Formats: sequence, structure tokens, C-alpha cells
Amino acid sequence: MEFKGILILLIVSGTLSIIILGASYLLGNKQPDMEKVSVYECGFDPFDNPGNPFSVRFFLIGILFLIFDLEI
Repeated sequence: MEFKGILILLIVSGTLSIIILGASYLLGNKQPDMEKVSVYECGFDPFDNPGNPFSVRFFLIGILFLIFDLEI
């Protein structure tokens, strides 16, 4: 029974954690506004047209960079 102190510590800390989480859930603000529930995408409106797709040339340059960067 050398671990009796550790067992008591684990039970007390677990119980305290559950109590604190429950209190924050019950006492927390539950009225989200449009700004909090909207998707953040670098300041752009996420429901707009995503814009022009990348050209294939961009991906070719990226692949070439990876090949030569690895120095196989």
C-alpha cells in the first residue's frame, strides 16, 4: 500500500477537474453570434467564388524544387 498517497492524489485531482469542467460548462456563455460561428479563412468570405485555379506550371515548379531539394 505504498501507492495510497498517489491513488488519493489521482482521485482528488480527477474529481476536481470534473467539477471545474462542469462548472465552466454550466456557467459559460451559450449565445454564439454570427462572427463566432463563421468560418475564418484569412479574412476572405468563405462563401465567395474561390478564384482562379493554380496553373499546372506552378505544380511542376514545386515538384522540380522537391526533387532537387532532396539531392538524391
